[in-house]
Amino acid sequence: MSELLQQPATDVFLYALITAVATGLGAIPFFFFKKLTRSWLGISNAIASGLMLAASFGLIYEGLNYDLWFTFYGILIGLAFIVISQKILNGYEDQFGIKNISQADSTKMLLIVGIMTLHSFTEGVSVGVSFSGGLDLGLFITTAIAVHNIPEGLAICLVLIPRSTTPLKAMWWSIFSSLPQPLMAVPAFLFVEIFRTYLPMGLGFAGGAMIWMVFAELIPDALEDTDSSTVATTITISVALMIVFQVLIG
Repeated sequence: MSELLQQPATDVFLYALITAVATGLGAIPFFFFKKLTRSWLGISNAIASGLMLAASFGLIYEGLNYDLWFTFYGILIGLAFIVISQKILNGYEDQFGIKNISQADSTKMLLIVGIMTLHSFTEGVSVGVSFSGGLDLGLFITTAIAVHNIPEGLAICLVLIPRSTTPLKAMWWSIFSSLPQPLMAVPAFLFVEIFRTYLPMGLGFAGGAMIWMVFAELIPDALEDTDSSTVATTITISVALMIVFQVLIG
């Protein structure tokens, strides 16, 4: 344990907190673009779909570097979790809502923020585990995740803002979705072997839930406002750009 404590846990928490705040930067473009046409609503959902799809497979491939079957089981558990959660939310749809936003959109917003929040638990564990390998490795992984969080924040904003959320609130929800990162980084740092063992399951869980969200919610919404060719083209370009981005920061 003495080797682990070379880097104080408080510093690990602060570094991980920076990764959470970075997620809010994805909202910045929306402070300058106020009006969204119906066509842009479809394109925004398509962009979010591409970003999330690429990110989800990035998580899964990262999990495969640790353990194949834990990652596979994580994907199935994530799928089951999100399907059950959606059914539960649909059952209570008439009993909750967000001001000035339809109940159906409120459900979608809750799902997307919930999924991205769950995904942040695994990134927090990654930060904590990386610091157990020394300050240099920890700073490298923290920087990579912080930069990676910016397009994830953009993806969240692309879902929330077209559904009447203000850019400031979207920024807050983006940061909120990443708050598990500093919360999980410290215990993962202190109990590195335990968290490292189950990290691939968490990565698979987040990836499976995000893939479901893309195909069950975001793409159908995009197709309601934009033609299929535009949606497919936008998703393909978004996936390609996200892959390039992930490789460059990796």
